[in-house]
Amino acid sequence: MSNTPAPHALPPPRSFVERVVGFCLNNKVIVGLMTLFFIFWGIIHAPFDWQVPFLERDPVPVDAIPDIGENQQIVFAEWMGRSPQDMEDQVTYPLTVALLGVPEVKTIRSYSEFGFSMIFVIFNEKAEFYWSRSRILEKLSSLPPDTLPEGVQPALGPDATSLGQVFWYTLEGRDPKGNPTGGWDLSELRSIQDYNVRYALQSAEGVSEVASIGGYVKEYQVDVDPDAMRAHDVTLPEIVNAVRMSNLDVGASVFEVNNVEYTVRGVGLLKSVADLEHTVIKVTDNVPIYVRNVAHVSLGPELRRGALDKEGAEVVGGVVVARHGENPLAAIGNVKKKLAEISASLPRKTLEDGTVSQLTIVPFYDRSELIYETLGTLNDALYLEILVTTIVVLVMVRHFGSSMLISGVMPLAVLACFIAMRYTKVDANIVSLSGIAIAIGTVVDMGIIVCENILKHLDEMPSDDRADRRKTLPVIYRATTEVGGAVVTAISTTVISFLPVFAMQAAEGKLFRPLAFTKTFALIASVIVALTIIPPAAHLFFRHKKKSARPKKGGVAPLLGGCVRPRHFDVYSLDAARA
Repeated sequence: MSNTPAPHALPPPRSFVERVVGFCLNNKVIVGLMTLFFIFWGIIHAPFDWQVPFLERDPVPVDAIPDIGENQQIVFAEWMGRSPQDMEDQVTYPLTVALLGVPEVKTIRSYSEFGFSMIFVIFNEKAEFYWSRSRILEKLSSLPPDTLPEGVQPALGPDATSLGQVFWYTLEGRDPKGNPTGGWDLSELRSIQDYNVRYALQSAEGVSEVASIGGYVKEYQVDVDPDAMRAHDVTLPEIVNAVRMSNLDVGASVFEVNNVEYTVRGVGLLKSVADLEHTVIKVTDNVPIYVRNVAHVSLGPELRRGALDKEGAEVVGGVVVARHGENPLAAIGNVKKKLAEISASLPRKTLEDGTVSQLTIVPFYDRSELIYETLGTLNDALYLEILVTTIVVLVMVRHFGSSMLISGVMPLAVLACFIAMRYTKVDANIVSLSGIAIAIGTVVDMGIIVCENILKHLDEMPSDDRADRRKTLPVIYRATTEVGGAVVTAISTTVISFLPVFAMQAAEGKLFRPLAFTKTFALIASVIVALTIIPPAAHLFFRHKKKSARPKKGGVAPLLGGCVRPRHFDVYSLDAARA
């Protein structure tokens, strides 16, 4: 039996590229199924706000700008009424010295203000975010008892970064037509914000903290009278202790009566000004001395250090902070869903003129708009580049099928890039997405090189063999493997040229490394698509039938897929021209 291979059989592979191309040409069904799989996989992780009914979306975290801030944690300590120097000497300095022993700490910056201090603990870039938080909490919990003054309890800031503020809003009274009505006191608005709106929004997925700003915090205020205190022989610590001890419920044991247990409780929770006024400080000669005998009790605003202004009017609002590592766009979407849920339950009141004032949550900073602008920039760039590329390929290559294949490389490479971004934790922002747009030109080159070489080899075939797919298979294989090594080498040199960018550190690394990653992902994806999808697709869709006549001199070749390209009289096709 002869061992001579059939004319349409593929030669034995000699390299990895040849094995890959041969496998793809011989297994078109597998290539088609894998292509569909990667298309849906890329749609799942695409950062765009696509709604696909049968797919559960897991998009790449997307933001407008990259976060180039330090890898830091904030420790906050409060000691009311103390001067900045006292805070520095007794709180800030001891905490700073203690936190210097935390592993991976790069530097510590501290600020002491009136009544509070803030300590910024900056870690090395390789330190994991939540690992650093656990190390700080471990150090704070193990401080010696005499390190800080009595009553000072340091707290760790929210698990967010400097770019975490993604949504700002205000609470305003509106009529049914949406016009501002007012009629709400700033203390009322602040109470609703603190005890209703803030807790509801903080339960949204991806939200780290909701900070209240503006208005007045309502509190009980006890203004003591020194003369009355002296007359009743009462000291200020006694008043403070009486108020503190009276504002709680006390539980005791139980007693049994007729086989029934009764729980003993002492109810002392303060609910009004009158309850606080009737608090007993001490008893002298069987006469109780109340707080109202030595002080004036009232409801009033807490001392504040700032306000929230909107178009010249003082308002009450809140700031939504997204959690570190979460998708800001998804977090904003979850916040808006919560706002829609609680809007109907917000209080309303009827004003003196009969207008119904409904309390409404009004956003005035929404980063999702900026994020959508960023995504729109990439969308427009991809659409325009695909359109321009298709037109250029049609004009220069003059083959409709190849122009469609070359244009199809771009969306496939972009979707593959989204998959790589999701699993390498590269967030989508204006810088990283611009890397994809920059790589589009090189991505198209891979398809042009492979398609043009396939068309050249098909043109060199005898006219009678072009309609036989079995005979075109080895021709397409030879044409693809002929340029496969050069394509891989060209992409490798481009990737290697980005090694200095990958080596960047600190802020410049956080700014430019995402661009280098996305450009590299797109280039590698373009090579994979060009060597695995274009050859079997060309074998299926490139129809090379016998030509009825040569194109007339000066004529333009037809652009439809069933046509044959005119011969190229260049150094690569002299033999075909002589034939």
